[in-house]
Amino acid sequence: MVLKNHPDISWFNEHSENIQESLANKKIEYSYLKELATEAGADDCGIVDINCPELVDEKQDILSLYPETKSLLSVVITLNRENVRCVSKTVSDLEFMTGMEKSNKVLKLLARVLKQKNINSLHPAAGFPMDMSKWPGKMWPVSHKSIAMAAGLGHLGHNRLLIHPVFGNFIVLGALLIDRQVSQYDKPLDYNPCIKCKLCTAVCPTGAISSDGNFAFVNCMTHNYRDRLGGFSDWIENVIKSKNVKQYRQKVSDSETASMYQSLSYGICNKSSYCMAVCPAGKDNIGQFLSDKKTYIKNVVKPLQENNETIYVIPESDAQIYVEKKYPHKKLKIVGSGIRPATAVGFIDSLELSFQKGRSKGLNATYHFTFTGDEQIKASVGIKNMNLSVEYGHIGKPDISIIADTATWLSFLAKEKNLLLALIQRRIKIKGSPLLMQRFAKCFPL
Repeated sequence: MVLKNHPDISWFNEHSENIQESLANKKIEYSYLKELATEAGADDCGIVDINCPELVDEKQDILSLYPETKSLLSVVITLNRENVRCVSKTVSDLEFMTGMEKSNKVLKLLARVLKQKNINSLHPAAGFPMDMSKWPGKMWPVSHKSIAMAAGLGHLGHNRLLIHPVFGNFIVLGALLIDRQVSQYDKPLDYNPCIKCKLCTAVCPTGAISSDGNFAFVNCMTHNYRDRLGGFSDWIENVIKSKNVKQYRQKVSDSETASMYQSLSYGICNKSSYCMAVCPAGKDNIGQFLSDKKTYIKNVVKPLQENNETIYVIPESDAQIYVEKKYPHKKLKIVGSGIRPATAVGFIDSLELSFQKGRSKGLNATYHFTFTGDEQIKASVGIKNMNLSVEYGHIGKPDISIIADTATWLSFLAKEKNLLLALIQRRIKIKGSPLLMQRFAKCFPL
């Protein structure tokens, strides 16, 4: 068959003028898109321009995912507050899974309806799946929180969760990337719904949320995501290291094995969503807290603090010390984080996520790193007054300099290469006190 005689091509040629007119880059009416999102099942939504200043750090990632993006629709799906607060993780996990499923369905429906108007769009997952090839870097294709904040749907609270002015943090987010401009856009909320009650700090089982605003990402992830991400990697290594069934059972209990199976076969299994559970922010929730704080603490906060459970922590971390002191009735289990940087850049970027503020007490030093071989980069790491600074390039006068072959350094981090041997072989060179290197390692346990 001659290509021009194909029925579909003949149809297009016959109707091309009308098709081209409908495909013209006309702006979508703001009220129409909002109403459409509500009809599809969104509990709230906001619309933002790809070029807005609030998304300057996200724009490149968004366009790499969908180069045609001109506008973004952020949608909010509410969760049942009482399910999230339930001590039984089976109840709270189900709520999260159904919330994310609904978000994905709403966005899929919106994309289908818009397609009928010759408007193209893309909707990434509300949560998982993510791009695991980028682990332990940024695996999520778009940052839903950043888009939601830019679209006026809330701000990050003390617990690092997005807090909606009405629904609080009992929400799931989603986003639709659209190839058209919209007649008008929403703006960021002019106040933060977080009331700084710091109940999230009081109830966090690992102490990851500090009262001063610091957040120990790796301590949170190691416990909460024990059945996922790095926790799964650490579990696999326990399987491989075990010589027999008896040795495996000494490392991993039957309930932990079953929990890993459930996470793999059924869906997410969080170890703790307590920072969300206790948050009283948002017009739907704040009255319950303000009207009777004593009862609120008794019925919402205390059950989570008193819950008998296993807390997973990295050895000699701030989290280990915190649990031993505050929650002696909870079972403490020492595990690995599963984080193993694959590049020198990945190592440098991971430092802010794995920094143990408490372990840095009394340390005031500047570290200069020079990586050679596979990657050739320089970086400066400063630890002073229990604060961390990380910059690329050599900044200031170092107290210690580390010059390392990249491959050797990464093997050392993965516990595949002996540091002493690497020093003897001159694959790693240290100029300065070895004690500073020991103190550095204590600040970044993995």
